[in-house]
Amino acid sequence: MFLPIGDSNRLKRIPFQLTTASLVVASVIVYLYQIGLPHPQDIAFIFGYGVVPSVLIGDDSLAPAIDGAPAWATLVTYQFLHGGFWHLLGNMLFLWVFGDNVEDSMGHLKFLAFYILCGALAVGGHLVGVGEARQPLIGASGAVSGVIAAYLMLFPRGTVLILAFNWLPIRLPVWIVLGFWIGLQVFSYAMDADDGVAWLAHIGGLAAGAALLPLFKHKDVPLFQRAEAVAAGASRPPPHVGGSVPRSGPETARNDARGRRGPWSDG
Repeated sequence: MFLPIGDSNRLKRIPFQLTTASLVVASVIVYLYQIGLPHPQDIAFIFGYGVVPSVLIGDDSLAPAIDGAPAWATLVTYQFLHGGFWHLLGNMLFLWVFGDNVEDSMGHLKFLAFYILCGALAVGGHLVGVGEARQPLIGASGAVSGVIAAYLMLFPRGTVLILAFNWLPIRLPVWIVLGFWIGLQVFSYAMDADDGVAWLAHIGGLAAGAALLPLFKHKDVPLFQRAEAVAAGASRPPPHVGGSVPRSGPETARNDARGRRGPWSDG
């Protein structure tokens, strides 16, 4: 229904969003490596570096032929795997549009820790819903959800440029655009959509981002942007242009040990 392509907030403390850009580049590199693997090595890669709940919190273990990360480390590695091009693109564009200002509010290293921790904590939400499932969880959406929660808490009175119905440019308040996105996650979970998307990972990431932001932001960065700050920002040069695409589920349709279609996608 809408495609965010830019926001109204300029960087104030850092000259460039180094961590945000590095996360995007790293995710793209991992995805290119992932899709370049022959079958069945691509499946083994997903099981080895994605979060497999039955291995993480249960008594299961991966097949000896699968060379992967320790179960605890997959809380990080799963964030760099994706189920398809649109899954990757949606996550990375949301991160690019909204991550730079959150990084600006924290600094490079603290933002990296914030991002990774949000993604790791998002797994907890997923586990509440699936228990000791054997289907792997992959994707950056849990971490990106934490970034979205932080951005909304920092700049609720800012504006976002969107393409309504993917063609009509409209500028809307941040609280409407991101509020709608958050509401969509909750609604989709409540409707029990069986589409392979880990909606509770999104919700867990949102909760993690909201809880962690006050601990990670610079002390002089206020929460809930004031109206006068918005007016001051409006007098500055035009916003940088970025964008995002609506969330898309994983494109893979391969079976795991339980016969479900593909891995859980957290976005």
